[in-house]
Amino acid sequence: MLEIDDLWFSYGSISALRGVSLRVAEGEIVGLIGANGAGKTTTLSAVAGLVEPRKGDVRFEGRSLRGAGPEKVVRRGIALVPEGREIFGSLSVGENLLLGATIRRDRKEVSADRDRIVERFPVLGDYFDRPAAKLSGGEQQQLAIARALMGRPRLLLLDEPSLGLAPLVVDLVFEILAELRGEGVTVLLVEQNAARTIGFADRTYVLRTGEVAASGTAAELAEQTDIADLYLGV
Repeated sequence: MLEIDDLWFSYGSISALRGVSLRVAEGEIVGLIGANGAGKTTTLSAVAGLVEPRKGDVRFEGRSLRGAGPEKVVRRGIALVPEGREIFGSLSVGENLLLGATIRRDRKEVSADRDRIVERFPVLGDYFDRPAAKLSGGEQQQLAIARALMGRPRLLLLDEPSLGLAPLVVDLVFEILAELRGEGVTVLLVEQNAARTIGFADRTYVLRTGEVAASGTAAELAEQTDIADLYLGV
């Protein structure tokens, strides 16, 4: 479904990605881990059309995304849940959900999807007409995921969904991801919790200073070398 080939990107003189290549098959949850500054968020940004790589290509369902821009990427069926959630605090929970469906024109289906999503995330129904700023961090993360699902994406990009959350809320986030996997949603997951990601994802890529240091299933990564060496380069 998603192919990233030889991706290079720099922030000024700082090289963020150096020849990154990875694959995500339909229905997979693929993890992307690495230390701070490894290039994880930049990789997601390149897929989402937020940055333009200077070399390489990103293909979704066989078609290049180079130069597509964020709106066209969303219309192609890709949704990003950004780090920090980017919730509109002054808008109600319901209004935030509708923002996720702005590309859609099937208003009756949008309304039905909203009802189904509120059933899946009951706390959003409890706060439906209240400002999203009233939600806790974990509740805002649920809203961010729900908002992305309102666009009916075929590929979901998640950037650090457990960041800053209590352990019980992290468990809830991974339960939601497991449910999405069961429904056939394809996910590229950037996550700070390396051990949990490796154990949860179908496959995981380890980024180190803008390059893919290793990749594989949990068993394959365990056989390659010590994960601390892969992750931190120590």
